Amino acid sequence: MTETSIEWTDATWNPVAGCTVLTAGCTNCYAMRMAARLDAMGVPKYAGLTRKSGRRAVWTGKIRLDEAALGAPRMWTKPRKVFVNSMSDLFHNDVPVNFIQQVWAVMRDTPRHTYQILTKRPDRMASILNGADFELLPNVWLGTSVEDDRVIHRLDEIRRVPAVIRFVSFEPLIGSVAGADLRDIHWAIVGGESGPYARDMQAVWVDEIEATCRRSGTAFFFKQWGGKNKKLAGRIRHGRTYDEMPSATI
Repeated sequence: MTETSIEWTDATWNPVAGCTVLTAGCTNCYAMRMAARLDAMGVPKYAGLTRKSGRRAVWTGKIRLDEAALGAPRMWTKPRKVFVNSMSDLFHNDVPVNFIQQVWAVMRDTPRHTYQILTKRPDRMASILNGADFELLPNVWLGTSVEDDRVIHRLDEIRRVPAVIRFVSFEPLIGSVAGADLRDIHWAIVGGESGPYARDMQAVWVDEIEATCRRSGTAFFFKQWGGKNKKLAGRIRHGRTYDEMPSATI
């Protein structure tokens, strides 16, 4: 387990490492920078998962399964919210279905924890989880990332996913998603990009999302303004923080 400063969760669990740049939201992915740093520190799990491209580290597309990490949540006695694969995407095309089944078995056997799985590939998530080999787990929340209106179709795809809680992460928010349909989406996380090459997020884009959440009955969580110094920018909006969490539907 890795304790985390991510505002909407308690810990991260990474049975998979490595990914592939897919859309504009991946350009400045923090996980690429972190994987490159861990590789430089000699951590075998992250060896060769990134390469240098100019001043940036980018994914090579190599995926590494960490079977030794699979059983970690069984050892955690204290209930936690667990972000699954902060350093990868469980539904990447190169993650075998039988490995996803093993992850599912661990989550099923540890109902004291709440697992949060975020993907940029909700089409594959829906295809796999609608199969006969996967059961609906009340302690598993399933979500997708939407960075701008070019990938807003992911909301339609996540609606096809059988889940007690469906959520969307509008982070990094790099464009307006005023046309987002949040019907049957229980939770929306909003955040600006952070890091040395962070792209700006406009306040009106956040206002648009909150208004849509209010119409849809979707819990609204404002994570950060982002920027090169995200701590300095903070997460205060309209004089307060927004830390709403979803409620289970079954």
